[in-house]
Amino acid sequence: MSAIILFMAGIAAIAGWWLSQQRLAAKPWLEEGVLVDLREQSGSSPPTAKIGLGVFLAVVGSLFALFISAYSMRMTMVDWRALPVPALLWFNTGVLVLSSVALQWAYTAARRDDIDGVILGLLSGGASAVTFLIGQLLAWRQLAGAGYFVASNPANSFFYLITAVHGLHLMGGLVALGRTTSKVWRSAEVIRVRLSVELCAIYWHFLLLVWLVLLGLLTGWTDGFVDICRQLLT
Repeated sequence: MSAIILFMAGIAAIAGWWLSQQRLAAKPWLEEGVLVDLREQSGSSPPTAKIGLGVFLAVVGSLFALFISAYSMRMTMVDWRALPVPALLWFNTGVLVLSSVALQWAYTAARRDDIDGVILGLLSGGASAVTFLIGQLLAWRQLAGAGYFVASNPANSFFYLITAVHGLHLMGGLVALGRTTSKVWRSAEVIRVRLSVELCAIYWHFLLLVWLVLLGLLTGWTDGFVDICRQLLT
């Protein structure tokens, strides 16, 4: 239970900070001494797509928080047999970090109206994400080859389920990334795709954060931390 509370608190803190940057609480009509045209002010409000992404990420974060909570509670039972984590996961993690960095590069280039930088960042980010997914499939194959099948043990089932759900969300992101890349490739003006590039970058950063938490859980790095939190909450 402590794991889900901590994860949800982290998601809430990040969401609160992000929403605070969008000026959702701003009330320009109450500012004294300043004449404000509300029609002009409405144009500076957060785009609907960005708010929608924030809500979607909160839902996805809640889903993974439930997985983490279930994993933490199930691993305390006597039939739990932790499976060896494939070394390939560390390479996959590095590739996903590079993918997130590439998307941030693309967004920075979009803010500078650098079309070449945007294309390079999007293509690099997409290629790295595909490499990550292929690496995850290879990790599955390694485990299956060693006899660690889905139904062999609850730990195996959780590993395949958690990594599969994360991979599916990344594949969904690749669809949006592909559409954005297609627009840029057709010589669309950078200003028209700047928001799309930003949303892709935010989504990639979120998936990277989730994967790092999952990796810590699967490798046992967070076991001591979770035990300490359980003691504090009980």
